Amino acid sequence: MKIFSLVRALRPYQWVKNVFVLSAVVFSYGELGRSHPEGYSDLARAFQAFFAFCAGASAIYLVNDVLDVEQDRAHPTKCRRPIACGEVSVPLALATSAVLIGISLLLAWLAGGGGWSVVAVVGGYIALNFAYSVKLKHLVLIDAFCIATGFLLRVQAGGLAAEAPVSHWLLLCTFFLALFLALCKRRAEIDLLGDGRGAHRANLREYTVGFLDQMVTVLAATTIVNYTMYTVAEETVKKFDSTRLVWSVPFVVFGIARYMFLVQTSRGGGNPTRVLLGGDAMFVINALAWAAVVASTLYAS
Repeated sequence: MKIFSLVRALRPYQWVKNVFVLSAVVFSYGELGRSHPEGYSDLARAFQAFFAFCAGASAIYLVNDVLDVEQDRAHPTKCRRPIACGEVSVPLALATSAVLIGISLLLAWLAGGGGWSVVAVVGGYIALNFAYSVKLKHLVLIDAFCIATGFLLRVQAGGLAAEAPVSHWLLLCTFFLALFLALCKRRAEIDLLGDGRGAHRANLREYTVGFLDQMVTVLAATTIVNYTMYTVAEETVKKFDSTRLVWSVPFVVFGIARYMFLVQTSRGGGNPTRVLLGGDAMFVINALAWAAVVASTLYAS
């Protein structure tokens, strides 16, 4: 049925990326709950921002698939996307995209308590991703930095919505991790498409496996170092009155190493969302263990 094809075109499984919107409030909610009588409304506004990004992201996915319809039809896996295979028409996709953008901005306005701060960030995210779909994704490195910037905007919007402080550690870890994942995706695309990768997207021809492996290694190390420094920083220990967060570091190291392994052995590492949602059991178990350690630290009495 057309409605199921349209829902599939929205890529709801990708909404898991928007958990970054909640990161600022998660890492400070214990403190907010003690000092803010409106703590739970802060959390509610953060979730409104979360759904604003879900609607905005899906709107851009539709636009992107319309722009790339011919290239997707020649791609070994993207040819199954609803627009590429003809299950969803271009006019329907564009009309749905317009409605979703309106919903996204309305939710952002509500998340900002009727103010424009969150609207500005969500609007900037939509504009950036529209520019990415039209032009920027064809530029070497610029494409990856656009993706990383999108994650920074998610974190910032969540902090503004919940009136939660966004630490420089959170921004740095988010940026390096997002850039790591973006370049891992390019690495996986090269493996999948081989010498014909330039037919799908010209800038893939300019990336090389050697360059991407070097950059991914650097970014993996940088992410681990930044996260480790955050867990042992004096401000972190003082904030949570505990040093237990350092025990989450081994899970971060394992998660990054496991993901690099999946990418370099062509075992589905090109899509972090699918890996996290069950594409690799070992990765999922490790992620849940990390979350348990973090939760026990943040919310321990």
